[in-house]
Amino acid sequence: MEELKISSTRNTPEIILRPDGQFSIKGRSISENATDFYGQVEEWVKAYIKAPAKLTKVDLNLEYFNSASAKALIHILQQLTYVSLKNKKFAINWFYEEGDEDILERGQFFSSVLNVKFTFVKVK
Repeated sequence: MEELKISSTRNTPEIILRPDGQFSIKGRSISENATDFYGQVEEWVKAYIKAPAKLTKVDLNLEYFNSASAKALIHILQQLTYVSLKNKKFAINWFYEEGDEDILERGQFFSSVLNVKFTFVKVK
């Protein structure tokens, strides 16, 4: 399995998914069609969870995202929780800028919807 790397644009985040379990999504996600944009990510994740690394670590560092992106991200993160069924561990780090309560609250919402403990990391 090869690394998936998508460069950021003005409306889409940088995404790096590595077979060793290191995942990163960083930037803005206001794509006109989030389903199309995240489709290749979803396909990669489906293949990854068949034989995941011992630890899957997801770093989410989003400065802004729209509701369509939120829906796609929740679906992808939900799929990743299946690595625990293979006795593997996973961790989600949610980065937010100091004072950005909106992004922090959205991360807390994701955590509650997925029923997964996130580590919240404040960035100055």
